[in-house]
Amino acid sequence: MNRPPHTAITAIGILALAGCCALSAAAAGGGPVDTHGAASVSGTVRLDGLAPKPTHIAMASDQNCAKAHPSGASSEDVVVGPNGALGNVIVYISDGLGPASFDPPPTPATLEQKGCMYTPHVVAMQARQKLRVTNEDGTTHNIHPIPQNNREWNKSQPPGMQPLEETFPREEIAIPIKCNIHPWMKSYLAVFKHPYFAVTSKDGSFDIHNLPPGNYTLMAWHEKFGTQVKKITVGAGASKVDVSFKSPLGN
Repeated sequence: MNRPPHTAITAIGILALAGCCALSAAAAGGGPVDTHGAASVSGTVRLDGLAPKPTHIAMASDQNCAKAHPSGASSEDVVVGPNGALGNVIVYISDGLGPASFDPPPTPATLEQKGCMYTPHVVAMQARQKLRVTNEDGTTHNIHPIPQNNREWNKSQPPGMQPLEETFPREEIAIPIKCNIHPWMKSYLAVFKHPYFAVTSKDGSFDIHNLPPGNYTLMAWHEKFGTQVKKITVGAGASKVDVSFKSPLGN
């Protein structure tokens, strides 16, 4: 269900693990998932080659937005740190879990509108988990996810309005989100049927916890660079997996 890579959007990567609820998972029609000897999978995602230069964002059309960025703002579709560390990459288990089903966590995933930007730029959550959207700005926003496998919605959120809450019942990686009022505001939302996923931080790191030992397919998704796939074997304890994307600009 991976969508082809898109060419715009932002990224300030804060590690977004969502998945400590494996212990409450129940196999479809069976007993609980066996987490005895459960492991963690961690690693770093890097960009191999030159990073695209960020694009300047013009916010003069809304002075509330422009005032929030007196030195100007830049696109965050590619966030690269030292040694090619790549932020805002969704890393997840795409195959190997079997017919298990998982309860969504009680805590909502959050998407904040602040300074007329979406934070975080990439949100990852479980199906049926609540998404909580807040507006911290002195201007109206219009939150408009554009899914292919879930219901599309489009809601206005004026300044001071209570947070919006929505859910997505089906897995989808990844859903573009835009603001119909401020065209530079773009984000992505990844929805999973299990808790074994993470979003890389600005240092490119990720960590997935409580994964039962076994053989899996690990996938990494980036909005501009597409996907990378790795077959992994996880035993008890900690496993290390590094992923790299090839820059289209070369070295």
